[in-house]
Formats: sequence, structure tokens, C-alpha cells
Amino acid sequence: MIDLAVLDIAGTTVEEHGAVYVALADAVRAAGGDPRKSDIERWMGADKREAIAALLGQPSGAQTEAAFKDFRARLDAAYDADPPSPLPGVPEALARLRASGVKVALTTGFDRGVTDGLLARIGWTTGVVDHVVCVDDVAAGRPAPYMIFRAMEATGVRDVRRVLVAGDTTRDLEAGNNAGAGYVVGVLTGGLDATSLGAVRHTHLLPGVADIPALLMLSSLD
Repeated sequence: MIDLAVLDIAGTTVEEHGAVYVALADAVRAAGGDPRKSDIERWMGADKREAIAALLGQPSGAQTEAAFKDFRARLDAAYDADPPSPLPGVPEALARLRASGVKVALTTGFDRGVTDGLLARIGWTTGVVDHVVCVDDVAAGRPAPYMIFRAMEATGVRDVRRVLVAGDTTRDLEAGNNAGAGYVVGVLTGGLDATSLGAVRHTHLLPGVADIPALLMLSSLD
């Protein structure tokens, strides 16, 4: 029933202890902003440059770039101090999906440099997924559906109804809905609870990506 699973990275397939949003908030404060927790939550899953610009009140390009550079340095330091790792059961779930003929693509609001560094830290450089799409590969990040469409193009999948999109933020679910994906799955391994995540239209809420193979097995029996 599914040809492609499109999965977010931080908080969905990778445990990075919320470092991205701590680094984002700290970089914005250092640049003169004063983001509240709700402000940061509103930008979860987004293009990090776009998030920084919005949280700073749309400053000049130079100000945004300086804050973004600070964000990347803070995030790198956080990953050195508390290394990221695959979430429990996720490597096995990815292997099961691919063994059953489902392509797996990762999408992220990180740029390519941050993404490659993060995946290298956890050993996901080759043979784990079929493709990785970063926000700088497309014209706009989530909630735009473009990263999903790029993943489809890269993996040769043509029918969006045979695509599963999963993530831990409302923007992940909005992107899945905007793409018209057959499955739009919220996972509760990130910073949002079921009430907050479930407020966005979805087909399923699951404890984590590790539960996706069982979901697809049950669906195939319906």
C-alpha cells in the first residue's frame, strides 16, 4: 500500500535531546530577540533561517545570517556535549520498511551542512535510507510540500497517495496534508504532546517511528 516513507530527522528518527530548539532560542536571544516557548514551538520543523528571521522580526539578511551562524555553532557544541543517536527501534523499523520494498527518505528543516554532520555523527552515511532532502534543496520548507515531492522524485515514486509522511511537529503534518499524502502520521517522540500534535489533521498518531511497520502491516490486512 505504501511505496515511500518520508520521515523527519530531529525528534522523529533521531534523538538529539531538543538541542536544536535550545540552540535556536539562545541564538535569537543573543541577536536581540526575546522568544517565548510558544514562539519556538510555532517554528518547530521549519527552515531554521526562516525561523530566525521571523523570531527576530524580519531583520536584515546580514543579521539573520549572523544569527544563523551562531545557531549552527551552538548546535554543534550541544551535539559534542550530548551526542545524538537514533531513537529506539528506528534503525530496525527503517530496515524492515526497506526490506519490504518501501523506500525511505529523510527530510529536515536543517541545511545540508548541519544535516550531513548530524547523520555522520550517528553513522547514517550510506545504506540506511534511500534519500535525504534538506530545506536548502527546495524553494520553501515546511509547511510547503516541496521536500516530500523532491523525495518522491528522487526515489521514483509517482503516486502521493502511496506516500507516508511522519514527523513530530505540526509543520510535518501540515506538509503531509499539503502534499496529499496517503498517510500523515504524528509521532510523540519530540517536544509536542498528543493534544498539540493531534490538533492538526492527521491519519494516525503513534508513539514513534518504530511503530510504523506494524501500522502498515495492520492496514494491509484491512
